[in-house]
Amino acid sequence: MIGGSMSVRVRFAPSPTGFLHLGGARTALFNWLFARQRGGIFILRIEDTDEVRSTDEAVQAIIHGLHWLGMDWDEGPDYRELPTAGILEFKRRPESKELEIKDKGKYGPYFQMKRLDLYKKYAERLIQSGRAYRCYCLLEQLEEMRKKALEEKRPPKYDGRCRNLTPEEEERYRKEGRKAVIRFKTPREGVTEFEDIVRGKVSFENKLLDDFVMLKSNGTPTYNFAVVVDDREMEISHVIRGDDHISNTPRQILLYEALGWEKPLFAHIPMILGSDGSRLSKRHGATSLNYYEEQGYLPQALMNYLALLGWATEDSQQIFTRGELITKFSLERCAKSAAIFDPQKLLWMNGEYIRKMKPDEFWNQLSKPFLSPFIMAVLKEISVEAKEDEEFQEILHKVKIAISLEQEKIKLLKDIPYLIKYMLKEDLENKDYEDDAKDKVLKVSGVKQILFDCRDRLARLEDFSEEKIEKEIRNYTQESSRKTSEVFHPIRVAVSGRTRGPGLFALLSFLGKERVLKRIDYTIRNYL
Repeated sequence: MIGGSMSVRVRFAPSPTGFLHLGGARTALFNWLFARQRGGIFILRIEDTDEVRSTDEAVQAIIHGLHWLGMDWDEGPDYRELPTAGILEFKRRPESKELEIKDKGKYGPYFQMKRLDLYKKYAERLIQSGRAYRCYCLLEQLEEMRKKALEEKRPPKYDGRCRNLTPEEEERYRKEGRKAVIRFKTPREGVTEFEDIVRGKVSFENKLLDDFVMLKSNGTPTYNFAVVVDDREMEISHVIRGDDHISNTPRQILLYEALGWEKPLFAHIPMILGSDGSRLSKRHGATSLNYYEEQGYLPQALMNYLALLGWATEDSQQIFTRGELITKFSLERCAKSAAIFDPQKLLWMNGEYIRKMKPDEFWNQLSKPFLSPFIMAVLKEISVEAKEDEEFQEILHKVKIAISLEQEKIKLLKDIPYLIKYMLKEDLENKDYEDDAKDKVLKVSGVKQILFDCRDRLARLEDFSEEKIEKEIRNYTQESSRKTSEVFHPIRVAVSGRTRGPGLFALLSFLGKERVLKRIDYTIRNYL
């Protein structure tokens, strides 16, 4: 049974020590998809017991990252992201990612550092039942154990010397001022095994495990102990996580058994590797979700791509709507082998999503608070300052049309300012003309005459619509017995400074008669 009649409760439990990375986002996504498909509960829990590295800023980054990617949670730190205004508000004040955080759900608090009394309670219970003990070993002793094990080519692990201390020995250590950690008394014989939803039967010999620390001397729990207590208290039904946690699972199962608790079902999903087969890291490119947001990937495209890292449908479908991902996702279809992160495929997928969107849909996406900086970058690029809302709306309308003309070519939102800035400027300057455009198009014999002739024809047009412009230019190519490329390319370069762009006639109509004639004149005067 994989949650058939079971009430599904899953969790994503990141450590707030930095930005949310791709591996963590993929783990969160698989949990979220599983919960949404089965009508279950998705919980966000913050495992902040690393007091040195955990920060409030990282908590905010994790929450913002999940929110940006399109995942919501039923229990956990609730948030209100400020501001929530649309694009008009962003011309008056900068975007802020500041969050107001408070817990929602009856199983909180959802920050581990607020649950220390709970861990202490269960640690004491294990001591009383003889399944855990206080260890007073000094750091020097532990280091000596480690070195000796390595010299003897044994796995370095605790040798259990405090495992059976007498009350008198414990009292003596306390009087010496030694602070104790609490260790789990791991069975030294037998096998701990479990049935993994993804990997099948997994077994570990208990003799290879050590008496691991449950509580540090300052009262903070270690990962293996805290996660068991929290998963039990929050009634987690399925633990879905990366397969780098497989070696932690036998320790956790032993804790469940020692406390008399039913263990959840486990599903360990494959790790994400770089193209060279090593664990995904910065040397393969950016791994932070924040980077992909800033570069201008659509969140739905990144969600789609992350879902395919370790999971696939029988027909190898590539593009999914959010609803399709929820409907078709299954843990049984997750791969055992590692997933390879391919930046080029992600870039392709992002472009596919952008091309498939209707212009109004794409504009509405761009106008969302967390994407509007890309629009503001356009306005900054063309040095636009609007004092009145009416004027600002008019400028935005032009930006919207310019973006729709280039939408087929956009792969990243960050490219939008460069792709459309020449359409919105009043005049072009020398820096706006690409070197290749000048060298390969404008220096061709006969270009000057072509531009003179086309300028005259365009100047006579009263209706500067796309249709009328196309008819006039095509008539010229026929009457002059020239190829369309001989005529179209020089006009494009003259009005844009580039060899590529949207449809020529749509571009000319958007620019308007006055700007088109001025730009052709500028080109003839400066380059021909």
